[in-house]
Amino acid sequence: MRKFLTMALIAPASIMASPAFAATGPFFSLGNTDFIVLLAFLLFIAVLIYFKVPGLLGGMLDKRAEGIRSELDEARSIREEAQKLLASYERKQQEVKAQADRIVEHAREEAQLAAAAAKKDLEASIARRLAAAEDQIASAEASAIKDVRDRAASVAISAAEEVFAKQMSADDAGRMIDDAITQVGAKLH
Repeated sequence: MRKFLTMALIAPASIMASPAFAATGPFFSLGNTDFIVLLAFLLFIAVLIYFKVPGLLGGMLDKRAEGIRSELDEARSIREEAQKLLASYERKQQEVKAQADRIVEHAREEAQLAAAAAKKDLEASIARRLAAAEDQIASAEASAIKDVRDRAASVAISAAEEVFAKQMSADDAGRMIDDAITQVGAKLH
């Protein structure tokens, strides 16, 4: 019904505002184009008011303003939350950095202690090896001296044997054997 009424009011006004009716004359006559345009505009405004278009536009603008306001409030709350989250992450980052620094310092201390222990172990190992080498040298020296003595004794015995064999007679050999038997007998009893 409203649409029909609107059409009924707009159609004659649009026909009257056509250039065919435009003529010059007094301002308040239907032959004056300016007056027709003014009437059409006032009629248009009246139709808008009748259908409560300004209220609808105002309501739509108010809804939009309220939507924008709520979006701004939501954006502010999200921004505040993001700032809190950023501060929290920065604190955590500082804590992690401090913890990493402590771990690195602890690792350095451990490495220094391990290096000192390894140095002590190396020194002890070197001392043991030196002592073992000195023992081997002493043993080799003693063995060499014994070998030299044994060889010298063997050579001396051979030389003495030759000398005794050349200088000793059968009577002397028999007498020496008898003396050796008596000495052995005396020592065994």
